[in-house]
Amino acid sequence: MIEVKKTFDLHGIDPLIFLGMNDSNLKIIQKHFDAKITVRGQNVILSGDEETVQQIENLLSELIFHINKFKKLDRQDVETAIRLIQIDKPPEHTKKELDSVILFTDSGYIRPRTEGQLKYYKSVQKNEIAFAIGPAGTGKTYLAVAMAVQFLKSKRVKRIILSRPAVEAGESLGFLPGDLREKIEPYLWPLHDALNDMLPQAKLKRLIEDNIIEIIPLAYMRGRTLNNAFVILDEAQNSSTLQMKMFLTRLGPNSRSIITGDITQVDLHDKSQSGLIQIQHILKGIPGIDFIYMESTDIVRHRLVKDIIKAYDKYNAGGGNSSAAGAALKSTGKSAE
Repeated sequence: MIEVKKTFDLHGIDPLIFLGMNDSNLKIIQKHFDAKITVRGQNVILSGDEETVQQIENLLSELIFHINKFKKLDRQDVETAIRLIQIDKPPEHTKKELDSVILFTDSGYIRPRTEGQLKYYKSVQKNEIAFAIGPAGTGKTYLAVAMAVQFLKSKRVKRIILSRPAVEAGESLGFLPGDLREKIEPYLWPLHDALNDMLPQAKLKRLIEDNIIEIIPLAYMRGRTLNNAFVILDEAQNSSTLQMKMFLTRLGPNSRSIITGDITQVDLHDKSQSGLIQIQHILKGIPGIDFIYMESTDIVRHRLVKDIIKAYDKYNAGGGNSSAAGAALKSTGKSAE
């Protein structure tokens, strides 16, 4: 019989919970399977015949989902899972599904839901800088924040920096109430919303107070060097060329960055000066930097969002505002001034 050797990732699970007191959970698993099982940090190394190793992988996947859901693993949980695996009942969760999970939350887990999102996720694992460009509703920001939290939880980085340009989108900051921080805060709410979905409120508050998570306007990034950090620039289509250069040159050792944006929604007065539009040509082909283009098929918001975006694309392709406005004026008997 051919022996195989595989390494199984515990996906950020606390090894002490998985192993149990005095390795009690591990001993139960070893008693039921004729294979060598070694735990080193976040990795479980399996050696045995192919069928047995596959059974153990199925078991470990189930146990990881259980730990993330119930925050515990006791002897009865382990024995129940082993019994189901050994009577050849199809596992509820497979290793393939587990490998696509970005982050476990109190309400479930976050994983890519479309081919474009999966490509996005895989790119971030391989590249130090990833640009996610596409329409609203494709999960660019939400998945970026989830990946940042996952990197922080697994201690691959020491902090998270989330940033957005505070560009006026039809409203003037001067007319908003409050001081500068209060005026800027509404621009940063989408980032807060994503974090609130992924972390318990008390823990999130503590991480922000300790500056382990920072949510700041893009202008506040100047002069900083960001080491051991996961850095996200959201709504990057509203950054200027100089701002984009400033942001990208903030990265220090062991840092990773995601830049997201929709080049069809530029709020700058001169759209040609969008840093996100220009950077596609400037950085093209550099190893460690990747551009991922999301499509309308990747939209995961309300079903009507996809139809709305398609309608706008069709409208703009047909001549947009000028032809439509002319037709509307003609129908009312008025002339354009």
